[in-house]
Amino acid sequence: MALIKKTDLAPPAQEQEVGAAQRDFEGLLELLQQADPAQRRWAVQDLAAYSQASPVLVAQVEREADLSVREVIFSSLIRLGDETAVAGLVSCLKSEDAGLRNEAIDALKQLPREIEPLLSTLLHDPDPDVRIFTVNVLESLRHPLVEQWLIEVIRADPHVNVCATAVDLLGEVGVKEAIPALQELKQRFSSEPYIQFAADVALKRINEA
Repeated sequence: MALIKKTDLAPPAQEQEVGAAQRDFEGLLELLQQADPAQRRWAVQDLAAYSQASPVLVAQVEREADLSVREVIFSSLIRLGDETAVAGLVSCLKSEDAGLRNEAIDALKQLPREIEPLLSTLLHDPDPDVRIFTVNVLESLRHPLVEQWLIEVIRADPHVNVCATAVDLLGEVGVKEAIPALQELKQRFSSEPYIQFAADVALKRINEA
């Protein structure tokens, strides 16, 4: 998902006319219920200026049928970046809608400091898909604990696909401290060809760094 900057969101003249009359919070909530996607886009864009808008936007993103409106909702949630917005983005990781999940992952990558307190919990979520998505979020973080989180995943996570995702990332960001964990991973999943291949690639890159 290409993130939309505020400067890219200038609405057409007819949308400006609609928005000019209803810029207050209650007016924007009314616009959000309109059938016209253009009016909903305007409402979503301007709701980012209101701290109390996060729960409204979180509720809207899961039922919004228009993809262009949904993109702007994610951009507004990123701008708000509060606890409710982040929790709403995290909840999207459990959605059956693959597009919604991927947009949420991209959005969370833009909120590294805000997502940090939740990472440990997400890496232990009962749903292996959520754990995989969380590893994908780690890919973009510039955080000193990224390598340690990944090492913990490949040492303890029981799901082969979660470990495969983590070992791929360790091949890019791994440090010498990851070598024992990678060797243990190869032993733990000795019958999994991809794990053997990915771990060998990661070990080679780390040793050559």
